[in-house]
Amino acid sequence: MSESVKAAWSALEALPKPTLADLFSGDDGRVGTFATRLEIPGGGILFDSSKTHLDAAHVDAFVRLAEAAGFAARREALYEGGIVNPTENRSAEHTAQRGVGREGSVEEAATFHARMAMLVGAIHQGALGEVKHLIHIGIGGSALGPALAIDALAREGALVDVHVVSNIDGCALEAAFAACDPATTLIAVASKTFTTTETMTNAASALAWLGENGVADPYGRVVALTAYPDKAVEWGVDETRVLPFSENVGGRYSLWSSIGFPVAIALGWPDFAEFLDGAGAMDRHFLDAEGFDNLPLRAAFADQYYTRLRGCQTRGVFAYDERLALLPDYLQQLEMESNGKSVTVDGEPLDGPSAPITWGGVGTDAQHAVFQLLHQGTNLVPVDFIASIAPGDALDPAHHRILLSNCFAQGAALMAGRHSDDGARNYPGDRPSSTILIDDLTPAALGALIAFHEHRTFANAVLLGINPFDQFGVELGKEIAKQIEAGDARFDPSTEALLKAAGIGD
Repeated sequence: MSESVKAAWSALEALPKPTLADLFSGDDGRVGTFATRLEIPGGGILFDSSKTHLDAAHVDAFVRLAEAAGFAARREALYEGGIVNPTENRSAEHTAQRGVGREGSVEEAATFHARMAMLVGAIHQGALGEVKHLIHIGIGGSALGPALAIDALAREGALVDVHVVSNIDGCALEAAFAACDPATTLIAVASKTFTTTETMTNAASALAWLGENGVADPYGRVVALTAYPDKAVEWGVDETRVLPFSENVGGRYSLWSSIGFPVAIALGWPDFAEFLDGAGAMDRHFLDAEGFDNLPLRAAFADQYYTRLRGCQTRGVFAYDERLALLPDYLQQLEMESNGKSVTVDGEPLDGPSAPITWGGVGTDAQHAVFQLLHQGTNLVPVDFIASIAPGDALDPAHHRILLSNCFAQGAALMAGRHSDDGARNYPGDRPSSTILIDDLTPAALGALIAFHEHRTFANAVLLGINPFDQFGVELGKEIAKQIEAGDARFDPSTEALLKAAGIGD
């Protein structure tokens, strides 16, 4: 850590910590300062961080921290295809998939998208016969992103019924088989390397299912989504049904590439293009806005305030929209796999906490489950509320009115609290939250929302001085699992006993 970064953190740690009540009582314009609307294609999104403990002094100090940490230079490297993943000597060019980035990478992404659009159009027009179902097989970012987008945007009127399968547990694949007619089903195999054990095992079982149920050419029903097209062809997929993407697009940032094929199949290409456009609008904002005006960076200031200055170990995300039920799961991987590190980009031990544990749920269900702890527990948990002004249903408007009322009431209650001499009925208050309020959950809005969190994650990494684009922490367990499968290693007595009890190995 440089001396300038140390000095910036020291300055932040020395600042007084005001209460939310003090911040609002002392600043009539606080909402106008901390609530900012960003226009995106077809609408807008309001980002309100006024119920966080950030004040002008903290904002100024965090801006100085960002400058000391080299935020502008690392952002420039991200967009220009520089090496921002030094442990793997790679760039991270997911923004190029949305048309923002290094010119050559943007052109390559456009070419790959055109190839995908042609295949999507051909399938919808019947070139592969009648297609009613798609089983999309992937894991991690190759599954979480498509599952989120399809659940959010394709609940009604999907052009093709899509089932996303990630778990190696055969129950997951059998559930997809039970919902699909093999005669009208395509299989999408999504793997960056086309070697992922869980994905390739599930893919082999899906091919067997097709063959056992009368499909004469199972491989002819497969679409491959990969950064290594030669491996897909070698596996048996015809090159006309291989959709490549750049090796410089990481798994948890890959939804915008050919990994988004199931989203385009379900929605149609125009909606997928709108999805990309919404993310592109956020990309341009993150590139052009400076300091406090940069919304993902502003969110990272609040994240670091609570993690580093207030010792918060978790961050709650609650979507007051059933269509965003999978968003907390998606953000868990994005944030915890990216920033769950203990060394800096220089390989030095991190001198403070890294990413908090991301968790959450759906309102109003969560209110009757976990909000007890948020209001009266001993843990301070910053919370994000996410909601849509427009409803996603056609029922009595009372449904959506009550939903939004509950969302806004929770933020107000966490902040204000309520004093009582009866401890069981005392609410301490002064508990922070932010609210993201979208006009409507359109493809563009979802694209912008996801891109916002990608850039927020990157901004946090810069402030921490870490690399958000590698994930070696997931490898060790996978290596040991392969050793168990091969039967060529011995383990601790507990693990050996478990293997024996399960009938695995000797």
